[in-house]
Amino acid sequence: MSGQLSLVQLDEMANTIRQDIIRMLEHAESGHSAGPLGMADIFAALYFSILKHDPKNPDWDGRDRLLLSNGHTNPVLYATMARAGYFPVEELMTLRRFGSRLQGHPERTKLPGVETTSGPLGEGLSQGAGMAYVMKYIDERPNQWVYVMMGDGELNEGNVWEAAMFAGKYKLHNVIAIIDRNNIQIDGSTEDVMPLEDLHGKWESFGWHVQEVDGNNIESVIDAAAMARAVTNQPSVIIAHTIPGKGVDFMEYDYRWHGMPPNSEQAKEALRKLRTLDGKIRSEHQ
Repeated sequence: MSGQLSLVQLDEMANTIRQDIIRMLEHAESGHSAGPLGMADIFAALYFSILKHDPKNPDWDGRDRLLLSNGHTNPVLYATMARAGYFPVEELMTLRRFGSRLQGHPERTKLPGVETTSGPLGEGLSQGAGMAYVMKYIDERPNQWVYVMMGDGELNEGNVWEAAMFAGKYKLHNVIAIIDRNNIQIDGSTEDVMPLEDLHGKWESFGWHVQEVDGNNIESVIDAAAMARAVTNQPSVIIAHTIPGKGVDFMEYDYRWHGMPPNSEQAKEALRKLRTLDGKIRSEHQ
């Protein structure tokens, strides 16, 4: 199983992951910036504290499952997996290249450790609920969980709510959905495109245990996952409020960075801000 890190080390890892994301996207000249940067804290928490997994044995039978339903945010998945030891960090620079294992959306058969192929939005929770049903009622594995990472714009998809009904009906306590609530999608604000609130109440009405946390606070994410695992009679959802483009001030909160990569000058400035925590750490390389 991958070793756990301290909170300070987790914060440092999230910052490293953000820098990897910028380098990957600049090199690929395509891809999504805002969501992956905002989700870096969640993924650092998952891979270095929460999940039961083994990078040296990706198909270990006792592992938890992590499904990335909003597959376009996979730069954060790839960067985190590389830092966890699933593949060499240098391979990150092959993002979106022809023949690469790191395609624009995750492909299950290409990269060990990727549980599902994702691209069409809204499918991850159905897949995760199916896995959780088998674990609970057929294989009888009480100490394994299925985590489903979702975007808030993705909740526009109707099959999300079909899966929510299914998981509620069968009291799938072993499925934990994490929603990246960054309030943007490709066409603008989620509340302008298709309002989602009252999101907390919606999930409760489907029979889910609901928590809302600061998704950029790693300790809060870890605590919420622990609380979700303690719930034994219903599925759990963690609404993780994040800042899109987190760590790069000219990207933060700007929906236009949802699906846009930085150019070389923007990447240089973004990396400077991340390395110095936006000027809080002074360096001769600024």
